[in-house]
Amino acid sequence: MCARAVPERIKRRALHLSGAMFRIAVTDPIDREGIRALEEEAEAVDATTFDRERLLEEAPGFDAIIVRSGTAVDAEFLEAADRLKVVGRAGVGVDNIDLDAATERGIVVLNSPQSSTISAAEHTVGLMLSLARNIPQAYESVKSGRWEKSKYLGVELYDKTLGVFGLGRIGAEVARRAQAFDMNVVAYDPYISEDRANQMGTTLRGVDEIVEEADFMTFHVPLTDETRGMIGEEEIGRMKEGARLLNVARGGIIDEDALYWALEEGEIAGAALDVFEEEPPDDNPLLELDNLIATPHLGASTEEAQRSVAVSTARQVTRALKGEPIRSAVNVPVVSKEAMDRLGPYIMLAEKLGRFASQMLTGSIEEIQVRAAGEISREDIEPIRIAGVKGVLTPLLQEPPTFLNADIVAKNRGVRISETKGDTDNFTNLVTIEVTTSEGGKTVSGTVFGKKAFRLIEVDGYRIDAPMERTMLFTHHVDKPGVIGEVGTSMGDRGVNIAGMQVGRQEAGGKAVMLMETDGEVPDEAVEEIRAIDGVRDAHLIHL
Repeated sequence: MCARAVPERIKRRALHLSGAMFRIAVTDPIDREGIRALEEEAEAVDATTFDRERLLEEAPGFDAIIVRSGTAVDAEFLEAADRLKVVGRAGVGVDNIDLDAATERGIVVLNSPQSSTISAAEHTVGLMLSLARNIPQAYESVKSGRWEKSKYLGVELYDKTLGVFGLGRIGAEVARRAQAFDMNVVAYDPYISEDRANQMGTTLRGVDEIVEEADFMTFHVPLTDETRGMIGEEEIGRMKEGARLLNVARGGIIDEDALYWALEEGEIAGAALDVFEEEPPDDNPLLELDNLIATPHLGASTEEAQRSVAVSTARQVTRALKGEPIRSAVNVPVVSKEAMDRLGPYIMLAEKLGRFASQMLTGSIEEIQVRAAGEISREDIEPIRIAGVKGVLTPLLQEPPTFLNADIVAKNRGVRISETKGDTDNFTNLVTIEVTTSEGGKTVSGTVFGKKAFRLIEVDGYRIDAPMERTMLFTHHVDKPGVIGEVGTSMGDRGVNIAGMQVGRQEAGGKAVMLMETDGEVPDEAVEEIRAIDGVRDAHLIHL
């Protein structure tokens, strides 16, 4: 007698009853299609109504968790979730997830960076058309019973110049759509090669050049110390009278006070913001202006994007639980457990070194070299190399690369990648990352003491022995009395406590470097004040 096939739902039920089925908690609302994708492989637990106390109580029963931005996956939660193997972020940003704590526990963190690319690009184009033709204002006028045809005279996009700040996935898609309107597209992206920009149909320009020649400007860069306030009163003052600005990236890239002044005084024609420095923007004076268009952070808010991000995250989480390859692991490469046990600390070190070097770069990146020396050089160091490349690129891009696509992202930007092995006399193991740019470059080296003590050993030939903390201030200065004291005084005046300090020099009275670890954030104005100190050649705030 032939055996009848057992339906899949019965198989899944049997797995659940036997205790073999994965339990995956969903703590923030996601599209129903994502839940269905989970239920094909696991038991989906609706935890969207759990408060913090209950979430911590239930945490030991979860194999994985899927979050958006509303759930804090911090060290406390990860410690409670002693069975957790995967954290899925249904979206791009992972600011609410403690990556270091997750990595130390061997927990994979993954996201869905590509799911909202088209939605964000289309929203940008929609805002640009609305700005050009005064569509929201005209709509409100008609709704109010007026017919003010002459009041809302617009402009064409045809033959206008669009300045795109950031040629990542979203910026590139915006540029491609703008070309369909026969716009002239120029772009600022210091981390992409001229050849690659030309392949996209754009021409690279400096910030000052774009500010002076563009009719429309759109921003698709991450919010970093370098991009915060990159468009301020000085830049706006050099813009065309009819210039229009769009920001669908991050609040803070455009100085809101300067923007208010420019719109109020008619220095520029208009602006469209999907993001604000504080959200929601309660009592923001910008909202009182007729030449401002605002939307409530809708860049990724389409049915298609929400469905795609939910399904993509769900499928990746279940694949990760089953030990299958995944494409967007944020914190760890997909390697065997044995290799991870040996190389894990050095993979984390390489990413930290890459991040450190990246935040001091000037010019466009031409090459990233990763060197492993010591006992780890007997291993396949590809995961270390990838981590280094990922670390360099992450602070620079609006959509950080993953371990799977970091090499591809770099090569698409015209960046050469290489890895080498060697010996070291002073350390059991040493990782070195050298980044070459059009204006020079940076070289940093580090090692690991034990399994968690990441140490910075050398920067540009200067010997340093310092822990790699989350917030650090790095300076190039002249080795003379008083400089370090003035830096410390400036930090103290701003209420910043110095947790530790290391200095390095090549000769007395010559060039020197200093690394300060701080207990908290360092205000931007403190960094600017330090840069102005006599003897300080440069200062960089480093976030790891």
